[in-house]
Amino acid sequence: MHKNIPNTHWRELISRLIKLEMAKKKLRYEDLSKLLEAHGTQQSSANLRNKINRGIMGADLFVQLLVVMNVKHLDRDSMLEILDALEE
Repeated sequence: MHKNIPNTHWRELISRLIKLEMAKKKLRYEDLSKLLEAHGTQQSSANLRNKINRGIMGADLFVQLLVVMNVKHLDRDSMLEILDALEE
């Protein structure tokens, strides 16, 4: 199960996870930029949009996004469901 998952699937998973949290909290890229700035990280909304849409970012930015969006937990089963859907 889930062996040899291509990098593109992992990137899509990251993208979907962040967009899901953004949707839950009704946040825009501009909002994320301001939240990050309040925590000392400079990222323009255009840069965030690009990184999130491509699912390519450093682990530090990924964790910062989770923190500023106040994500309480990541659900492993939901992540596996996304990966399953990508494999179909």
